[in-house]
Amino acid sequence: MRVWNVQDRRGSGRNVQPWVVRWVVDGKQSSRSFRSRALADRFRASILLAHDDGDEFDRATGEPLSWTPMPGDTQTYQWARRWLADQWAEWQPRTRRSAVEALVKFVPLVVSSQAPAPPPEMRVHLKATLEPGAPIDTESTAERWLLRWSLPLTELNRERLSSIDIALGVGLDGSQLAPSTAGRFRKVSRSCIRRAVDSEILPTDPWPPASRGRSARKSTRSKPAFDIRMLPDPETMRRALRAIETQQAASHTYRVMTAVAYYAGLRPSEVVMLRASSLWLPKSGWGRIDVTEADMLNDEAGEPKTGSRSVPIPPMLVADLATWVHDLRPEPDQLLFRTRTGRMPTLSNWLRAWHRALAKIDHAPLRIYDCRHAAATTWLKAGVPLGEVARRLGHSVETLVSTYVGALEGDEEIANSRIDAQLAQH
Repeated sequence: MRVWNVQDRRGSGRNVQPWVVRWVVDGKQSSRSFRSRALADRFRASILLAHDDGDEFDRATGEPLSWTPMPGDTQTYQWARRWLADQWAEWQPRTRRSAVEALVKFVPLVVSSQAPAPPPEMRVHLKATLEPGAPIDTESTAERWLLRWSLPLTELNRERLSSIDIALGVGLDGSQLAPSTAGRFRKVSRSCIRRAVDSEILPTDPWPPASRGRSARKSTRSKPAFDIRMLPDPETMRRALRAIETQQAASHTYRVMTAVAYYAGLRPSEVVMLRASSLWLPKSGWGRIDVTEADMLNDEAGEPKTGSRSVPIPPMLVADLATWVHDLRPEPDQLLFRTRTGRMPTLSNWLRAWHRALAKIDHAPLRIYDCRHAAATTWLKAGVPLGEVARRLGHSVETLVSTYVGALEGDEEIANSRIDAQLAQH
């Protein structure tokens, strides 16, 4: 084991930051932060003493096993950190962010009924300290609140977790969260507790079973998060694309990016990660985009949400991209859409350019993601088979139909006329 000297993380012109102790156990770095040098020195001495005494160390927490509470005494917030550390290496960046977000919601709820409201900085504290290896300021108000009020795992029961299950579906402002968001929070939180059952810390799963009746009824299924009637038709979309370009240099970039989102049906996170090698641009006719990457977080590339796919693109987009590639002259592995400083265009700037264009043509504001929805509805109304539309979007047919059911209006009349024609032949 290697333990570094205590490091002062103070920066000029800033408030004093914690003193940090870092150490390595079996190649894995851990760290803890303290408000004073004396506390940090004391902790470092304790770590060294435990090592000299031959204590074994927990690879997940980095601390001596003798410091670890008995399984029944483990507090929920401590268990959440340990569970994340165990799972972290197996997860993709998107899954990691989702799990942290869910536990930021879950952990402050699993506390004593006598607990006061959590400190205002609780969410920020948990976001910064749940990730394995992150420095933890043990003297912070939020950390001391968790130590004082977080329930031990053995005190979890169905009655308590039933209330927590309901609270996971409520936002900070008291409004109901989207069913998909609430479901994700519950799934992650239950998986965390379920792992304690698998580890024999808890004898049975205390989480109450999900209600199956209401979710199974078609009348209560969640509706799409967008109004299909508000989506632009092809002519409106062409006008909006022309309106994006202004005297600003970046506007041309945003116009081509928006064209890709619409004509190819790509997600915004997929658009910003396109490379020259992803394009097949013939001199005439339809081309193709191979969608193999998506932005995970802060320009970190990863696999698209629903896996890689190849999407045909119409001649107008082929021409647009051919001009873009000709002017840019990128290397094959170079990303196509970047600012003058080489950074990824931010969604906020892209969205502002898009909203300005819509305002110019007197259209209501839309999200960038709605360009993908507009592409799907255009293809469906053109009569493209459901399976092909689903493949281009990277969806299942079931998801496609449930999401874009409004775009299929009129299919009954078409079907009836075709059946009439067939019946008339016999």
